[in-house]
Order: sequence, then structure tokens, then C-alpha cells
Amino acid sequence: MRTDVAATLTMSSPEPATALLQVAVADPATEQLTVLSDGTPVEPEEFEVDGARVHRLQLLTGDTTVTYSASVQDGGSPRKVTPAEWAEALRPSRYCPSDQLEGFAGTEFDRTRPRTELVPAVAAWVNRRLVYTSGASRPVDTAVDTLLAGQGVCRDYAHLTITLLRALEIPSRLVAVYAPGLSPMDFHAVVEADIDGVWSVVDATRLAPTSALVRICSGRDAADTAFLSLFGGIARFEGMTVTATTDGPLPAPADAPFPLP
Repeated sequence: MRTDVAATLTMSSPEPATALLQVAVADPATEQLTVLSDGTPVEPEEFEVDGARVHRLQLLTGDTTVTYSASVQDGGSPRKVTPAEWAEALRPSRYCPSDQLEGFAGTEFDRTRPRTELVPAVAAWVNRRLVYTSGASRPVDTAVDTLLAGQGVCRDYAHLTITLLRALEIPSRLVAVYAPGLSPMDFHAVVEADIDGVWSVVDATRLAPTSALVRICSGRDAADTAFLSLFGGIARFEGMTVTATTDGPLPAPADAPFPLP
């Protein structure tokens, strides 16, 4: 099955600024990235950060439009958990303060269950506990804030799932993806957990089939995986459109962990 993805982002800046983009898929068959800043083509600088393909742009004064498209083919091997990833994915992070929920997680879940059961059980618990509510959370909210509020969007679901899994000593991280079948369409955030030494995806929102997801990047939490970060100057994000389509039928969302290539 082939998947086609695309994203268009617009920004405006009253003075020059620097932008970091993470919209490129991890393993494209074909792709194209174009940037027009104040009507002038800008050549992005690509580099790698912990396996993520990052593009740095120097924005000119005025309006900037970023257009990205890619095609991805099915296939690829499951990603094995390296020792460095294992260590990083166990530690508390900016949005996932797992040390604060160790006692809570221990009373809610049975640590002795095999991870093939425990990981989807945590995702299912988060799905029941939270109400998906657009605009309900703030950019600074942690998983603890989400737990107390009882609502959020995909990144909040992912942060709470990661935090509980780490509190149960299961290495976990956030994955930014394109998600065919997601409605309304947007960039999506899901969770990867270490199951038998392989990174396996669960999605507590249950809004899209995990087997159809297209990987962009992964990180400790949303601080590492933001699709756009603006630095050095004044710039404003104006909006975006995202699409992700397949050339075959989509399966229904499933609870079982899936080893995303």
C-alpha cells in the first residue's frame, strides 16, 4: 500500500527569524520540500537530531510558506530499542514527569502483567479517563495537568500514556506521525513502548489505525517532536493544512501494539 502525505505551513514575520521544521517523513520513497519567504525561494538546511530529519530555515521579513509532500511504501523492519534509547525513554522529561506518578501507576496497574498486555491496558485506561477536547489544553501542560483536567488532545493523551508507562518502568517515547483516517486531519502524536526489545506503537485516542501511520520523528515528549519551532526574531504561525491518504482500504483502529517501521 502506498501512502501520500502533504503539509502546508504559513508564517509571517516583521523581521528576520529562524525556524526549525520537523515535517519530513523518516523514510520517504519520494518527497519534495519548497519554501518561499517574502516571495523568495529559501533553501532549507537539513540535519539529523537523534534520528529525526530537521530542517532549519532563515525566514525573511514578510510571509513565508512551506510546502512538503512525500510518498511512502509499506514495508520496513521493526525498530529495535538501543541501550541509549532504553535509558532515555525511562527518565522523566519536560511534559512527562513520571517520577510524580509512580505511586499512582502502581495502584492502578499490575506491574507483573506481560508488556504485551500492560502497554495496551495503559492506553485503554487513558482512553477511558480522558475526553478528547480541542483547545482544552495549554502548550505548557504536563501529563499531571492532563490527568487532573480529564481532557486534552492527541499530545496530551500521548504524554499521559508515556508518563504512566515510564512510572511502571517501561521505556516509552512520543512519535509524531501522519495519520491516514484521522478526522479532522492534523499532525498526530502517538506512543512507542519497549515490548521485547522492539518499539511498538499504541494510540490512546483510537482516532486512526496504527498500522497505517507514517513516522516523522520520535522524542522524549512534544518538546522534541514539534513540527515548527521559531527562534531569533519575531515570527507568527498563521496556519497549516495536512493530508494523508492511502491507495487501499484502511483497517479499523486497533488496541494491539504495532511495530511501526
